[in-house]
Amino acid sequence: MIAALTGRLEERSQDSVIINVGGVSFLVHIPTSIARDCGAIGDTIVLYTHLHVREDVLSLYGFLRPAERDFFQRLLGVSGVGPKVALALMSALPLADLERAIANGDIETLTRIPGVGKKTGARLILDLKGKLDLSQTLAEGPSATAAQAEVVTALTNLGYPLAVAQEAVQHLPADAELAIADKIRLALRYLAGR
Repeated sequence: MIAALTGRLEERSQDSVIINVGGVSFLVHIPTSIARDCGAIGDTIVLYTHLHVREDVLSLYGFLRPAERDFFQRLLGVSGVGPKVALALMSALPLADLERAIANGDIETLTRIPGVGKKTGARLILDLKGKLDLSQTLAEGPSATAAQAEVVTALTNLGYPLAVAQEAVQHLPADAELAIADKIRLALRYLAGR
């Protein structure tokens, strides 16, 4: 397997790039959302890749972060989701939003993406909902901290739904001096009084 490519960016389109690695140019399919972040023509870039093998075609799919590649591979593990649909999913939404939609069972958000019908959306939720790293998803959110991510993880481990845990975290005081255990205690108090 080719896990990553480091080379000079030769060409870029909306959904693919060509990278020259040691005199060999590779065509790498990418989510449209990262096309502008790949750098300028001539820059040295690193893409974390997935090599997809079919009977007659070898295709490389590239991502800026290993977490994106790993999530792409998880999507491919869902029945009925091939590389084209997985790339469409990752092109339509930022990774954290896509993970949140799956974790929250938000089928409406998923079915708005071209190539994803109700059946595929439901299968994504069913297969991936419990397998997502919710603390990582929250930590990548716009205003989250590592402490908030730990509190959300603790609450979801106690059986609270992700959306409820996130709501409780939003009602915590912004006191950085509080220990994680105290923040969890305050979140539980908030949930008990809801």
